[in-house]
Amino acid sequence: MSGQDSYEHNLLARASLDHCVKCTICETQCPVAAVTALFPGPKYVGPQAERYRQGQSVDRSLDYCSSCGTCTLVCPQGVKIAELNSVARAAMKKDHMPLRDRLISRTTLMGAAMRPVAPLANAALACRPLRVLAEAAVGVHRDAAMPTAQRQTFTAWQAKHQPPDGAGRRGTLVYFHGCAGNYFEVETSIKSVELLEHLGYGVLVPKQGCCGLPLQSNGLFDTARAWVRRLVAQLDKAPQDLVIVSSTTSCSGMLKHEAREILGVEDAALRAVGARTRDLCEFLLAEAERGELPLDFAPLDLTVPYHAPCQLRGHGLGTPAVQLLRLIPGLTVVESGAVCCGIAGTYGLKKEKYAIAQAVGQPLFDKVKEVAGDLAVCDSETCRWQIEKACGVRAVHPVWLLHKAYGLS
Repeated sequence: MSGQDSYEHNLLARASLDHCVKCTICETQCPVAAVTALFPGPKYVGPQAERYRQGQSVDRSLDYCSSCGTCTLVCPQGVKIAELNSVARAAMKKDHMPLRDRLISRTTLMGAAMRPVAPLANAALACRPLRVLAEAAVGVHRDAAMPTAQRQTFTAWQAKHQPPDGAGRRGTLVYFHGCAGNYFEVETSIKSVELLEHLGYGVLVPKQGCCGLPLQSNGLFDTARAWVRRLVAQLDKAPQDLVIVSSTTSCSGMLKHEAREILGVEDAALRAVGARTRDLCEFLLAEAERGELPLDFAPLDLTVPYHAPCQLRGHGLGTPAVQLLRLIPGLTVVESGAVCCGIAGTYGLKKEKYAIAQAVGQPLFDKVKEVAGDLAVCDSETCRWQIEKACGVRAVHPVWLLHKAYGLS
């Protein structure tokens, strides 16, 4: 697909272009423009520059946009600024896609390669000389946060798992674990399934591949479209009246809105799967609001900082995790108030963007260090890795605390 075809696919974003009234709200809220002159701001490279783009002729500063989506969220006119920028960046990079960006976009490949040699892989990622060599050879910064390889995948655990008595009495759900949830954040996926079963749900885990989000974020739109369509077909094999629950807020956002708004994927199957998809905390909070969530939590005498990731804000859900965690006796949740952690998926891994990512995340890091003992809470995997690396604390998904408060740990 040509760069021009990519623009034509994104009719929703382009239709919003002339709603921009140059109020500069997006400029004042952009976390990247606040810390570097290399990115002139979302209005400048978005709706303002869109009128001057012809095919591949795109201002190179556009590549410094982190795609956090803040500009779209704060725009009072509904201009799809982040979406316009993502499509424009894909066109800009189409004929000179760096090898590094192709490699770091394939999370499943990375996870599958690291799993059989997990101890060696983790040792290599912690080895300074090897990281320096990798930075020189590939362009992944030597200090960038990296996932921890696991010996066992979530799907291997699930294949042997025996649900407890009572699982299924309230019906059945589909669980969407995402790539990180299968290879790196295995314990988060396990705790999610155990929690749902404890609440009385049977959990189906159909075969599932990558949603294509890392590919999309790096401008590899054609492959991303193919991958998200394949995932939709896999999830659609489960009974189509079942809710799909996910503990990976970035990947569920891909199904809910990003594949349509950025990749231009418009088909009935994607819309149906997206409409059935719920973030785990979104689903649990709805249970609580209906009076159907058991509140027999054991007290947790903790004060934890909580960061709402950019991807979660893109869902338009508010902060369901905060409302849930505040139901646990003794638990104090302090919201970070930070715009972004800086990692933005793979953005903060890149050699030329690492310092920018760290500067963007500094207000969050300061808040976590101010509040945290040794634990922080965040819904997104890559954000948790960024927090752990920068702050030296353990960062977990909210389900970890809910799981513990129910006495399941």
